[in-house]
Amino acid sequence: MDLYHVYFDLKPGVRDMVLVENLDRYMGHLKSEGLIFGWRLTRAKLGFGLRGHGDFHLVIEVRDLAQLEAAFQRVASRRDPVEGLHFGLNSLVANPVFALYRDFPDAVRQTGEEKF
Repeated sequence: MDLYHVYFDLKPGVRDMVLVENLDRYMGHLKSEGLIFGWRLTRAKLGFGLRGHGDFHLVIEVRDLAQLEAAFQRVASRRDPVEGLHFGLNSLVANPVFALYRDFPDAVRQTGEEKF
């Protein structure tokens, strides 16, 4: 499983539950189209977030990089309905920081033959 992370803040004046509604629509669409496996939204608790990474943390789960690329290609098409859903979310957030991680060890990982 590959995990695409987005850390961000809300733009001034944006209510947190408006974010949740728009995120649910956008991620729900991507999931229903088979473009992501799942997703999760978290918020820093008691101010204990990563410094400089915003108050919110979105984790998007994809099976592999091929599924992530398919999602990127669909969003990059800039066609509705995904364009409107993406704009509905993107217009609410500020200072996004992106990261990509994977489950470890990888499912294909073998041990005993490493050369380093």
